[in-house]
Amino acid sequence: MGVKVIKFGGSSVADADQLRKIRSIVEADTDRRYIVVSAPGKRHKGDNKVTDMLIMLNAQAEGNIPYDQLFGTVKARYTAIAEGLGLKTDLDAWFDEIAENIEKGCSEAYIVSRGEYLSARLIAEYLNYDFVDTKNLVLFDSRGRLMVEETNEALKEEISKHEHAVFPGFYGGYAGTDEICLLSRGGSDVTGSLVARAADASMYENWTDVSGMLMADPGIVSKPLPIKYISYVELRELSYMGASVLHEDAVFPARMAGIPINIRNTNAPEDPGTVISREGGEDGEFIISGIAGKPDFTVISIYKNMMNKEIGFVRRALAIIEDQRINFDHIPTGIDSLSMVIESKELEDKLDDVLDSFRHQLRPDEIIVEDKIALIAVVGRRMHKSIGVSARICTALADKGINIKMLNQGTNEINVIVGVDVCDFEEAVRVLYKEFVR
Repeated sequence: MGVKVIKFGGSSVADADQLRKIRSIVEADTDRRYIVVSAPGKRHKGDNKVTDMLIMLNAQAEGNIPYDQLFGTVKARYTAIAEGLGLKTDLDAWFDEIAENIEKGCSEAYIVSRGEYLSARLIAEYLNYDFVDTKNLVLFDSRGRLMVEETNEALKEEISKHEHAVFPGFYGGYAGTDEICLLSRGGSDVTGSLVARAADASMYENWTDVSGMLMADPGIVSKPLPIKYISYVELRELSYMGASVLHEDAVFPARMAGIPINIRNTNAPEDPGTVISREGGEDGEFIISGIAGKPDFTVISIYKNMMNKEIGFVRRALAIIEDQRINFDHIPTGIDSLSMVIESKELEDKLDDVLDSFRHQLRPDEIIVEDKIALIAVVGRRMHKSIGVSARICTALADKGINIKMLNQGTNEINVIVGVDVCDFEEAVRVLYKEFVR
């Protein structure tokens, strides 16, 4: 016996039919005592997410544009859910309070957070669970940074008061104030992980509309195999490249407490999904756990004779991109060369200034800029025990005529990053999947 914290994403709370599935899932396991929910997502193709409508509503309110119609549309979504479940909820009172606060000039964070707030209140009523607002529990400092330990203590104290409870995800509040602060988009995953840690959960179940993670993007590889078990570290590597169905920041609170995460499918609750844990579970039949990638990177290569003898060279180079508020992804180096791999969007309107600073402060012999580069991560905790992984990658791509622009292996030996031209990106993913999986 243990406590399970379960989080339901937007597609899982989109309408009354989905909420009936939630009830069946919750009632199937008495350990599922604490629930975190998102705002209602799309019910069908072409539909709108409630969060998107609230963002638009805020823009209309700030621009003094009439928002009554959009406000009524949002209210109608919740009314349809309540009526579909046979609830006698006084939605008018809830929305009258929201409308009054909008007229008073409330913050955008308040308006946008009402999606999760209303969702949690309705679901708590439907399940006969306690509703617990996260505004004064998920705490941020004055600069909007999550206060992890303070949040853990606040949640732990509140959870001790409830046998069963529903929490809204995605938002919290500035410590010591009554002001709401939002997590980044998809932040309900983070809320769920924070609640799991505070509840000392035996499992954090994250329910969405897919049956866990796949070994490759199904939009690129036909019917990729599912990932049954994966470690926190591998998840981090893959999610950074866009492969995860879980907000990448959600890993850390659960990882700190050693709590496994199980990604499940609300529409197929019998599927076991993917279990994420410290060790990653049983070794599978493949030496890799997954392949993921992203296009649109730029590589800035700096060449200077005797660079390795010039103390502070790398520090000065990094200081230049720091001054421009630019994040880098990888820094492959040689004796006389330094390359910076940066997402191209980070360099928009900044590339010329960066290059000018490099020339002025570093005095390089040459700078070469290559854009339209894609990065592919081949990830697996078993790779460090296997000889010739990099050779297999190079040979497989060479046999298909795909030129490797960059090859970099992490020091933990669980990932190899390959850089190729964007035009070769999807074919390279398929080639590598076939090489290591089937």
